[in-house]
Amino acid sequence: MNGLKLVFGKIWAVWALVWFVVTMLLFFIPFLIINTLPDPRKTKLFISFARAWMGMYLPGIGCPLTVKGKEHFRKGENYIVVCNHNSLMDVPVSSPAIPGGNKTIAKIEFARVPLFGMLYKMGSVLVDRSSERSRKESFSKMKQVLAMGLHMCIYPEGTRNLTGQPLKPFHDGAFRLAADTRKQVLPALIFHTQKVLPAGKGFFLWPHALQMHFLEPVSMQTGETIDGLKERVFQIMKDYYVSRTNKS
Repeated sequence: MNGLKLVFGKIWAVWALVWFVVTMLLFFIPFLIINTLPDPRKTKLFISFARAWMGMYLPGIGCPLTVKGKEHFRKGENYIVVCNHNSLMDVPVSSPAIPGGNKTIAKIEFARVPLFGMLYKMGSVLVDRSSERSRKESFSKMKQVLAMGLHMCIYPEGTRNLTGQPLKPFHDGAFRLAADTRKQVLPALIFHTQKVLPAGKGFFLWPHALQMHFLEPVSMQTGETIDGLKERVFQIMKDYYVSRTNKS
């Protein structure tokens, strides 16, 4: 059975890649036009079209997405959205699922992929993690994103969580950004993407329904440190993830 599953997963990965390219090309001309516009209009339109794109793509590969908690995004407010990170599938799930215009902090490597790289850049603040200068510049760019009224999506675990624990320890960046901008942190949990693209199986994709849950925004309290905010948000997300996982 494991052998059959492996074969099916590789065949399904081929279909997922083909369907990705087909659906991307359907939207590519609008994306080219959108890319000529100034921000924040460019990002807002890009996310609207990306939402439609993923609305076709995800069900087409057997991974329909259910989103809960969108009511926590209050009209006229923008947030630092912090997500758990289990899979390469997380970005195409989180970015369109976040209500309104948003950008995601993302590795610069994918920006070099032909055609897709242009779309990747539109929805991202790019960072080269090997460069101290790039990390500092990305922090300034994230502040600019928030100043434009867009949401900023950050994966505070830094890299994919392959530990088997609910969450990896968080880095400071998202919470230092909250301290500097006085923006609220809005926790979000993504479920089941590690089942779709499991680590260590190479070219493999397994169809499975996905979920993204947004929680209530968290404000930095008077006198609270960056570490204090970080640990508080970590515990909120961990408790929620564990409780939902135990129910499934």
